[in-house]
Amino acid sequence: MAPSPTPAASQASPQTGAAQANAVSVIEAVDDPRPKPRQSTDFILASGLSHEDLSKLTAQGFQIKTQTQGSIVSQVARLRVPQGTSLTQARQTIQLVNAQASSDFDHFYYLDEGLGTCTGAECQATSLVKWSASEAMQCGPTPLIGLIDTGVNLEHEALKEQAIEVVARPAPHGDASLQEHGTAIAALLVGRRDSHTPGLLPHAKLVAVDAFYRDGGTADRTDVISLVAAIEVLAERGVRVMNLSLSGPANEVLHKAIEAAQAKGIVIVAAAGNNGAGAEPAYPAAYPGVIAVTAVDQELKVYRRATQGPYVDLAAPGVNLWTASAQGSGSLKTGTSYAVPFVSAAAGLLLASRPDLDTKVVQSRLAEHTRDLGKPGWDPAFGFGLIHMAGLCSQPEELTPVAETQTRSTVLPLVGQASDIP
Repeated sequence: MAPSPTPAASQASPQTGAAQANAVSVIEAVDDPRPKPRQSTDFILASGLSHEDLSKLTAQGFQIKTQTQGSIVSQVARLRVPQGTSLTQARQTIQLVNAQASSDFDHFYYLDEGLGTCTGAECQATSLVKWSASEAMQCGPTPLIGLIDTGVNLEHEALKEQAIEVVARPAPHGDASLQEHGTAIAALLVGRRDSHTPGLLPHAKLVAVDAFYRDGGTADRTDVISLVAAIEVLAERGVRVMNLSLSGPANEVLHKAIEAAQAKGIVIVAAAGNNGAGAEPAYPAAYPGVIAVTAVDQELKVYRRATQGPYVDLAAPGVNLWTASAQGSGSLKTGTSYAVPFVSAAAGLLLASRPDLDTKVVQSRLAEHTRDLGKPGWDPAFGFGLIHMAGLCSQPEELTPVAETQTRSTVLPLVGQASDIP
């Protein structure tokens, strides 16, 4: 299935104070028509291979380009396929060497950005989710938050002197990523309270892994082995919440890394994707236990490009958000990417007051703490509804798991196939 293009992020001229309140509407630009590559044509991934297995493969012409540490999931090797060998043949060869090994294509993942319009103070989104800075301060120490994204501009006025650690790309290749997306997401999470783009958890500590690179100058992208390495880094740092404002195809190797992180008690929050209502599920959001977040506008309508389906869990503001811009004070942002930090912050508040909660209980309690949108109950456009952050620290001790009160279909990726890239 051919990948669909991901629109670039919209940007307005930096505006502050009264000027921002009277902002001129941003005119939606024409989407970049160029399709983005779905996967590498030269490399294959394999996990669970022994040193002897790798020696057999190299003897057959495979070249080992990169390997992960293997700290939370079996070591992943990125192998260059021998010339004249198709990717399908390469996977078959790996299975012949070790039938227990996992192998998959070297899929690419992109940022879930879009375009939109906005006028003035209506760009504010925190009121939609009933967020209160004073109430957030009463929840207790916020757990360590992890972010896998592009680079982050630590000199931005919203992030300067904040408790942010930026980890360099785990497996550098290609040109460095732009800092626009990562800076915007980091500001939504931990931006200074006294800045023009304050964050939801300004006193939280953030570990950000720059796992992206430029794919020939057309877009920032990452790949499976970079994501696995980034997940390992964050797990080793002890994060409790992981923000993944990105999406791409289903991948067996990535799935195992996600499961390993969840087994360590890490709550994973991911973007539902920007491929449109009829698109295939976006990953890692569609994996079981991952909290999939869609975006809504100021009128609580679902973002027109948001992917819909049985895996969508929650909705949050993600259309025409005013947040930090890497090269200026701030700009307008749209996409399911920008809805994810609201739910990541909500998960952080829950764990601040109850650090003993496991990932399933966190997901269940967030689903209970929503404003129902769309059809009554869960629906494929809004999930369980718009996240509400007020009162998260005063949740009752026992809640009936959402799974027992409402049901929905399970998303199972097709073997050998994957979703379109937003």
